[in-house]
Amino acid sequence: MLTIVAITSAGLAADLRQAVGRTHRRLRAQVGEAHLSYPLYSVLVVLTREGPTTPGRLAEIEGVQPPSMTRTVNCLAELGLVSKGPDPTDGRLVVVALTPAGEAEVRETRRRRDAWLTSRLARLAPDDRAVLARAAALLKEIAAS
Repeated sequence: MLTIVAITSAGLAADLRQAVGRTHRRLRAQVGEAHLSYPLYSVLVVLTREGPTTPGRLAEIEGVQPPSMTRTVNCLAELGLVSKGPDPTDGRLVVVALTPAGEAEVRETRRRRDAWLTSRLARLAPDDRAVLARAAALLKEIAAS
């Protein structure tokens, strides 16, 4: 049964931060066949969303320094999850793209994460799932603001 303890905005904020953080850590633990660290997997997700791009752009999106992203891209390339090639408009630049194996890794990781969360949600009463559906909508709204 769901018990609401926090009534103040500050108390609710602390409870939500803790609950979202724990859930996020549990979801991140559900990984695909390659058992990638979160930073490596995150780059694959960016490439899924953005399409082929340069390591510099990946570094900008991920908020890391370019040399760090170069190491990450090289690691992913060694695993066969991304390919590197020359930029068609500027041969001095490298373009990074997902390989079919990289696309499969993203799909499998998402499948495992969805399966983990689905199994936890299935244990809840319908009313509690409805509360979480409303909370998910509100959290999306908060995140977008």
